[in-house]
Amino acid sequence: MTMTNRLLSFRIPDWPMLGTGLVLAGAMVAAPLAAQSYTYARSMANDPGQCAAGKGPAVRVTVTGLKSSEGNLFVRAYPARSSDWLESKRYVMRVDARPQAGSVTVCVPLPATGDFAIAVHHDVNGNRKSDLSDGAGMSNNPGIRKILGLVPRPPSVEKVRFNAGQGVTRMTISVQYM
Repeated sequence: MTMTNRLLSFRIPDWPMLGTGLVLAGAMVAAPLAAQSYTYARSMANDPGQCAAGKGPAVRVTVTGLKSSEGNLFVRAYPARSSDWLESKRYVMRVDARPQAGSVTVCVPLPATGDFAIAVHHDVNGNRKSDLSDGAGMSNNPGIRKILGLVPRPPSVEKVRFNAGQGVTRMTISVQYM
């Protein structure tokens, strides 16, 4: 038996397919969900039609606690992995919306079903940077702790993780200001 024949003679277990995979010696081998790849840094304007009945996967986020209609509102969806959470350009979708004092509803289309985390940023002065005057909120509404009473410390991805199914997931995120 040649070396090639020996490599091809083992039996690959019958694993369930998880949406992504590798071809190894002519057989499909499932890749773990953590290895699922996404297209990062996609963005779009708020389109409520993406959260209509029969659409999805998507998240319909009601953002509450907005202190003004000034500036920009960014809602970002990240894969629920610590290697992606709040990292620059590691979101799978950013929806840009017009803030409204009080609340606004934003639809965030998702690339697939699965575990995600949402971060909301109210850029009050419109400079597209995070400032101490800006507001922030996250899925599951964890408290945002401060280090030495000044610099906000974001919660871990485990505290903001949620599962999005085939349809439209609904949630409310309260914005907190420093």
